[in-house]
Amino acid sequence: QLHLTTSEKNELARCLQMVQNQLQEKEREIKREISEYKDRLLQAEKEHQDALTEANQKNEIEIEACHEKISSLEHFICSQKLEIEHLKSNKEQLNNSLKEANQSLGELLKTKVR
Repeated sequence: QLHLTTSEKNELARCLQMVQNQLQEKEREIKREISEYKDRLLQAEKEHQDALTEANQKNEIEIEACHEKISSLEHFICSQKLEIEHLKSNKEQLNNSLKEANQSLGELLKTKVR
């Protein structure tokens, strides 16, 4: 009986050791997978951050280019407004000169007719 019990105990101890070894192996495997997933997550986060930084830089460049274009167009509009005012002034002067010339011509014609 003692021999049988000892034999069963040894068999149970051997089975227990096998199960413990399997559990330890499974734990190592799970830890390795977790480590791999963490590495992949960190890599994905880095790639995402790099892409975001690059997109932000491109946007800043585009925004700056738009600001410069707006500024250039504002200057152009101002110069065109000044040119329009100058042309209006010239037109008014020419109209006045034409009116004076027509009056002078009319007076000359009256004088000639008399």
